[in-house]
Amino acid sequence: MVAETLGTFLLVLAGTGASVVAAASHVAISRAAAVSAPGLTVLAVILSMGAISGAHLNPAVSLAFAVRGDFPWRRVPGYVLAQLLGGTLAVLFLLAVFGRVASLGATVPGKGINDTQAMLMELVLTAGLVSTILGTASRAQNLGPISAFGVAGYIILAGLWSSPVSGASMNPARSFAPDLVLGDFSRLWVYVVGPVAGSMLAVGLAHILRGPGGHDALAAGAAQGASDPEPKT
Repeated sequence: MVAETLGTFLLVLAGTGASVVAAASHVAISRAAAVSAPGLTVLAVILSMGAISGAHLNPAVSLAFAVRGDFPWRRVPGYVLAQLLGGTLAVLFLLAVFGRVASLGATVPGKGINDTQAMLMELVLTAGLVSTILGTASRAQNLGPISAFGVAGYIILAGLWSSPVSGASMNPARSFAPDLVLGDFSRLWVYVVGPVAGSMLAVGLAHILRGPGGHDALAAGAAQGASDPEPKT
């Protein structure tokens, strides 16, 4: 729980911080830098804390692991709460330090993009992200710590080409946190429905490509934290 809270705090701090720091400091931060920061943060968190909690950092990932059968359902509510808490603390930190600037890094559809288009983009992006996570955590492709580079690389690449459309959130916790602090949930459904549907699509694709889950000790260890995996329920 502590690892998920801290890890999501760092992820959301990087994800929302770029626009906030740019607005507060009047120093431009390029889009490439803004989308690379959360990807590299995920890389660092997976390598440093993945063996403790699995480093989900994302409710859509926790849900996918549970549906896949590699993560106990009883842990899902706690993980999601920890992720939402970590993200909210990150945004509150930015608010306390810099004030209410740049909408605190809230994710919204880009100019000329409607909510449905943004939701569909989030669905496809998250399907790719979760497919990468599930794939690199399987016995068939046991990449171990190297899997962190695949996940981080995907996040950065997705952001580089798609962030102008939806912000490339791929994470309900990342989008929930600034919306909660701002008190504006009008667009939150885009960043919940899209990532959750995308994660379920990824689980379905994993079933087709690798068969049913729940029988792979490596996948369970990656999902639950390899240092102390628990029996699945």
